[in-house]
Amino acid sequence: MTKLLKQIIDDLLKPIMADVWATPLWIRWALIVITCAATIPLALIFRARSAPSDKTKIHIIQNMDNQPKFVSQEANALFLDGRAMRPHIEGTIPQTGMIGDTHKFMGIVDGAWATTYPTSLTVDRTFIERGQEQFNIYCSPCHGKGGFGDGVVHHRANQLVETGVNGTSWVAPKNIHEDTIKEQPIGQLFNSITNGVRTMSGYASQIPVHDRWAIISYIEALHTSQDANPDDVEDSASLPRNSTTEGGSE
Repeated sequence: MTKLLKQIIDDLLKPIMADVWATPLWIRWALIVITCAATIPLALIFRARSAPSDKTKIHIIQNMDNQPKFVSQEANALFLDGRAMRPHIEGTIPQTGMIGDTHKFMGIVDGAWATTYPTSLTVDRTFIERGQEQFNIYCSPCHGKGGFGDGVVHHRANQLVETGVNGTSWVAPKNIHEDTIKEQPIGQLFNSITNGVRTMSGYASQIPVHDRWAIISYIEALHTSQDANPDDVEDSASLPRNSTTEGGSE
């Protein structure tokens, strides 16, 4: 069997080897060199993928992934002081740092929560209607249109809790008609809207300062709607009233 296999291999290779030996010597050497050179890229790829290196990876298409820049504390010869980090320009402040009027921007007066609106704001019907618009956009999804903590987000969350989807707990939104909310100074309400409170996130980046105060004016209007004194209405004595008795109402 061994002799037979050897005979078969010899019969197959002899014509091929005869052609190879008949090829000019320079062609044979060229083929050998090309074959060896073809293994070099494969060897480099294998080494790059298996051996650790401190060098930056080959990044042919940059797509702005690597850009020249100055990092913290780095030198920069462009400036006379040689520093890349530039000091603050005297007399300037960032837009987010404009809190000189702590009453308007923080809801604080003399270190305590403000109980009045900033003098730069005019609280009128237009102002309150603006607050209603913003309240319906940002607040009502959780607190509800009337502020009773019964918004669509609350109802949906309760459904998910009951079915065991996405967790098993939900912190209900506050009913803004509770005494703990109604007794808060308006400056504290402004701070809650700005920075958030408990599980409620802050809305400083979404609602401008003017609109935050407008929302508070509308919250006060909602409070008044639930606890209004009829005597505060002009000619209220002439208006019809409902009187509740033990047997019913008239």
